[in-house]
Amino acid sequence: MKLLNNISKVLVGLVFIFSGFVKAVDPLGSTYKFVDYFEAFGMDFLSFLAFPLAIVLSAIEFVIGVSLLLGTRRKLTIWTLTLFMGFFTILTFILAIYNPVTDCGCFGDAIIMTNWQTFGKNVILMIFTIFLFMHKDKFEVQWKATKQWGILAIPSIFCIMISVYCYYNLPVIDFRPYKVGTYIPEKMEIPEGAPTAEYETILVYKKDGVEKEFDMQNLPDSTWQWISTENKLISEGYVPPIHDFTIETLDGDDITESVLNSNKFIFMLITHDLEKTNVSRISEINKFALGAIESSKCEFICMTSSVSSEISEFKDKTHAPYLFYNTDEITLKTIVRANPGLVLLKDGTVIAKWHYNNIPNFDEIKTNYINNSAYNNTKETEADRALARN
Repeated sequence: MKLLNNISKVLVGLVFIFSGFVKAVDPLGSTYKFVDYFEAFGMDFLSFLAFPLAIVLSAIEFVIGVSLLLGTRRKLTIWTLTLFMGFFTILTFILAIYNPVTDCGCFGDAIIMTNWQTFGKNVILMIFTIFLFMHKDKFEVQWKATKQWGILAIPSIFCIMISVYCYYNLPVIDFRPYKVGTYIPEKMEIPEGAPTAEYETILVYKKDGVEKEFDMQNLPDSTWQWISTENKLISEGYVPPIHDFTIETLDGDDITESVLNSNKFIFMLITHDLEKTNVSRISEINKFALGAIESSKCEFICMTSSVSSEISEFKDKTHAPYLFYNTDEITLKTIVRANPGLVLLKDGTVIAKWHYNNIPNFDEIKTNYINNSAYNNTKETEADRALARN
């Protein structure tokens, strides 16, 4: 019995510690996921709670995990664990059936799981949770209550502090496909032999006021009237880590290849929503941009999902000296967890990223990157010339 108890608490405890930690280091990612949930269930009016819920959820999971491993406040911990697992097992079952949000976000961007995989994971954890609940009165540690609460205060404070730090800076561990060192074109490739998406063609016909579906192998006779044709996804196939990275001019011209193949230092100011962009550092960003624009080795562009009217309003308000391009909002949120954030790209590789709170001055950039022999290559490519023309 004691062996089963130890296996259960270690397994569930480690899963909860990992889940809480990966959310804690990426609080904005968890915030976006909560917003997705609220929108999917028609509860947009609760979106203002997304960020505090992201902080609280990661802290609760982390503390439950630590408490399970240490055996502190055992009854309270297991009651909380049981209620937590019961709620999310039911929720993930609903999500698996209706699929309003494709990724539950239970492990942040560290491990991406489908809703059915998440539900299966929760069912397995629920089995161990039920065992722990049935024996919650046993194996209590012999520490005073005040000592146990004092011990649990440490992971609580740690988790909240790391979330706050990563919110005002960038995640200390980046699990996303655009992390520093990533060669973007490679992440966009589909390996040879990778499974492709499979679809089933369904045709809808009507006869005597009754509509019926047929597949391609069982078509009706000529007395039926064709209504519509649908392609239903059977198997998604391989999806590359980066599959939606495009950069377009405001006129709709695609310059993605020019940016990815450029030998210059490309500074990309990421502002997924100009109306919500923090402009407290905009004067420093503009000064930085002017330094980059004046350098023959650099380009400075702004990537946003905002429409032309919002771009014009933002330029008038901030006197932005750089060109604006359009990119999908979700992609921009994935590239950098800041609005705005700055990304340095060269030869298609992510060299560095900065939150708007810690963007360096351009002299530092020249020393660390532009004049650094490890990065400096003055050869001009056709992609550079095309980007300059745009």
